[in-house]
This record gives sequence, structure tokens and C-alpha cells, in this order.
Amino acid sequence: MTLQSNRRLGPLRALGLAAATSLIATGAAGTAQAADAPLPVTITGEDRVDLSLHSDNGDPTEPQVDLRLNAPGEPFEGDGVIPPVFTGDYTIRIDASELAGVAKVKLPCDADGLVAVCTGSELYAGQQYNKVGGIRLDIGDDSEAGDFGSITVTGEGEGLDFTPLSIDVLVGGPEFVNRRLSLPKDFRAGDTFEAPVGLRNAGSTAAEGAVLRFHGSRGVSFPDSYGNCSYAEVTTGSLLHQGTDAICTFPDGIEAGAAYALAEPLKVRTADFALHDIFTYSFTAVGPGEAAALRAAKDYRPGTGPDLGLKKAGDADPKDYAKYADLDLPLKNTYDLELTGASPAGEAGDTVTAEIGFRNNGPAWVSALRSGGEPIGFTVAVPEGATVTKAPQDCGENTIAEGVKGYLCWVTTPLLEDAELSFPFELRVDRVVEGAKGKVALPEWDNPFDSDHTNDSAWIVLNGSDEATDGGTGEADGGTSGGSTPPGSGDGEGDSGSSGSSGTSGSSGTTGTSGTSGDVAGDDAGGGLALTGAGGMALIGGAALLALGLGAGVIVLQRRRARQGGGTTA
Repeated sequence: MTLQSNRRLGPLRALGLAAATSLIATGAAGTAQAADAPLPVTITGEDRVDLSLHSDNGDPTEPQVDLRLNAPGEPFEGDGVIPPVFTGDYTIRIDASELAGVAKVKLPCDADGLVAVCTGSELYAGQQYNKVGGIRLDIGDDSEAGDFGSITVTGEGEGLDFTPLSIDVLVGGPEFVNRRLSLPKDFRAGDTFEAPVGLRNAGSTAAEGAVLRFHGSRGVSFPDSYGNCSYAEVTTGSLLHQGTDAICTFPDGIEAGAAYALAEPLKVRTADFALHDIFTYSFTAVGPGEAAALRAAKDYRPGTGPDLGLKKAGDADPKDYAKYADLDLPLKNTYDLELTGASPAGEAGDTVTAEIGFRNNGPAWVSALRSGGEPIGFTVAVPEGATVTKAPQDCGENTIAEGVKGYLCWVTTPLLEDAELSFPFELRVDRVVEGAKGKVALPEWDNPFDSDHTNDSAWIVLNGSDEATDGGTGEADGGTSGGSTPPGSGDGEGDSGSSGSSGTSGSSGTTGTSGTSGDVAGDDAGGGLALTGAGGMALIGGAALLALGLGAGVIVLQRRRARQGGGTTA
């Protein structure tokens, strides 16, 4: 045991809290100051790192701490040269000497042992372009459970006032893993799942308390309300982020190596429209004081019932626990995607509108939560004798077969269970061809969640009689749609390419289209296209639908590096 491990640092009582601080919104420093006052700069980065004695602590090439400088002002948006808010020399000193014998440390910049000095000459508003460097931490040969220390980061520069950063590092502390979940095979939409929520402390030391966080997406709710929990519902904004979040606190100690379970299963109710919704939970170690602060977080309302208890679970198989615990539910439900056609009429030289309809007849929504909301595509052929003069924003010109062009249209997801959208095409009648037809079609997919495939295609009938424009396979138009992954199928391997950056109409469930179609055709997908009808030839729709799989979605934040001298280029 190193000397540092015998010191009881006050900040270490907050170890385990940093993971939850994102629940409490904090604004960047932007206070106005006098012209001769120093510019306030905050050194930012992770303020806590826990090192496990039982795992590899993540990718050894990736730092756990990303150091940046946050300067006042509105962050630059747009293209071109980014104007600095400060020009002049400054230094950032990173002192990790307290970690000698505690952990291995890799510092950025000009490092001399466990101390590094970074220099700079410009600062920009915000922190995106003010990157200092990363700090990588790993256990060493001398690391033991309970070892801890701090890294101190300070700054100095004429005309600057730096707020320092302290990074607490603990080796072999409490390390919670969560009990795995599995869904009953007969579970359906509208059912309530009694989740056997639990944890195991796989770390080397006890925890003063625990915090349980759980989340349900839009189709999930929690019928019970507990006095030691706080709840927040999100019902506006992106459908991807709507749902319920909860925080529960447990002040009693969590012994090292012991397993615990909730005193009663956590009830997880699903709506009638639910399909591939997500329930997830996790436990983290935290002290009683910090736990109380979490429950008072902004926008969380306290529960009203009795407290939810946590009890020892006895012997537990480590294979039943994992770092992440989540579940897709239900796996059984259906929706009905339907296309409707149009039957405009006009003389030669007239411009007419063919309004294509797309709707979900439910009962389920298309959640597409794991894929992050990839779009559904359908194809549109142009009737013979007509030219498209204006296409919907969410549609782009596309090659549909060898030598044949049509349109590929996109519907954004998630898609509400009662969504109804409109895709108006303006057609110029170049010559009257009685009963000219253009097919509108979803891919011929093997989709077990779409309950009715007879309405997956429709027709634009130009200058026709009273024949139907919707439903059925109709006439054979040549070509066969290739296989495509249905929305929410769990494949998670669909290739979205660069297309389908469609607007918000699909997620809002309102009539009308919005946004842009992206690069589905490589050309301008808006008005002014001169695409002549191809005699009602069928569109090959095998690639017209992006797979809406259930693989874990990952958002990669690309950070631009600030260039030295005279500002930086966005």
C-alpha cells in the first residue's frame, strides 16, 4: 500500500458522482468583464478516473481524460477562419506527482516524469477548439486496492485568469456490474415486465451507497412511484430521446464481492404501440450526501410511494452480471406501412400534381432506436408522357434499373404509430397517354413486422379511367425487389450510405414533407428536374430501404483541432 492510499481526501467522497453530473445542466462561463480585466478561462476535463484491478480499463491507446480550455463567448459556427478571443502566450501545467506508485500515467505535451507543461498562443470562444491533450491512466506493478491520488492542472498567462482542475484517481474501488435481463418468450405489447434488477460489487472495496438509474424509451413506462426515486419524462423533441428517466438512491453500504437485488421486481410497462423499445438500467457507487443531491436534480420530480429497498442476494454467478444491462421489448407487435397513389389528369402542356401518400396504420410505431433513426425508402416511377418539374424535398432522382431513372423517397424514423405523410410530385404533361402508369413501391422485403404487404405498392395513373391507383401487386412491371432488412428487425447491419438525410415529417407524424433528401441521387432533388416518364416500368427496390437494425448506436463526436497562428479554420 502506498503512502497516498492512507490519506483521506475530501473530494474522494464524491467518487462515483461524476458519472451523474450530466443530469444537472451547467452553463459555460460567459460573464462579461471590463476591458482591462483578465479573461476567465476554465480548465475542463473528467474530474475522476476509477481504475479497475480486474479489467483492462478500456483501449490502452485512448485517454480517459480530455483536457480543454473553456473561454467565454459564443462558440464559432460556420465556415472560414475562426477568430480568437485571446492572443498571447500561456502555459498549462499538469502535475501528476501524487500518483507515483499509484498508477501509470501518460501525459501530453512536454512531460518530465509525472509533470507536463503545455503551451499555447491563442484561445477561442467555448472549448471545442481549445484542446490541451489527453491523459492516459493504467494500473502499475505497485497498484493496490484503495490506492488513490490526484492530478492537478493549472494555467498561467498574462491577461488570463485560469480556474484549475483536479482529477481524482482511485485504484480498485467499488466496481458495480448489473444483473443481465431476459424477456419471457410470450411477452407482447401492453404487457408488464417484472425486471429482476440487481448489482454485484466486483471491486475490491466497499461503497458507501448506490445510485440506480433506469430509462425507458417512448413505449415504456414505470407504473410504480418510489419515495427514494425521482422521475423525469421527456415528451417533446426528437422521438429518439423521448421517454422516462429515473434516479433512485440507496444510502446503505455495498460490500465488496457481494450481490444485491431490489426488494421487489421493477415493473416495466409497455404501451400497445411499443415494438423494440428499450429499457436500460445501471448502478453506480456514491456516498449518501451526493445521492441526495442527485435526487434534487433539475426537472426531476420526487416519487410519492414507499421507498424501494435493496437487499443482499446471496451467492451470485458472476456470469449473470455485466457492465451494461438493457433489453428490447416487446419483440412481438406489428405495424402496417401503406402507400397510396394518385390519378391526376391534364391536357398536353398542363402541370398537374400527383400526391403520393405514406402512412403507418399501426398498431406499432417504427422505433428504430438502436440504429439511431435510419430512414425507410420507397421508389416512384414517372408515367409515360410526363416530366417531373418539381419533386418533394425528401425525394431524389435515382437510377432504378439499367438505363431507367425514377425517384427514391425517404421517410424518417422513428415513425409514429399513426403517422401520415404526403409526397407531392408536380408533373408536366408533355403528351397525353391515356392510362399512363408509374409504380410507387416499398421493397419486396421479408418483413415480419409489416402485417399487410398488399398495400406496399400503389400507382400514379395519369389521364386514366376510374381504375384503382392503390394496393396489390397489379401488373408485372419487370424486375424483382431485392431482400431488405425490415425496420426494427434486430439485424443492425444495414448500410445507410450517405443518403437519406430527410426532414422531420416522419418523426412528427404530421402531414407534409420537410427537410432535405440528402444525396440520394447525386443531383438536386428539389424542383426543376426534368425526368421523363419511362412507360410505367417497375423500380427495383431492393436497396430502397435502409436496414433499421438493433445494433448499438454510437455517436462519434468529431472534434476539430485548432490551428496555430492567426485563427483556426473551421
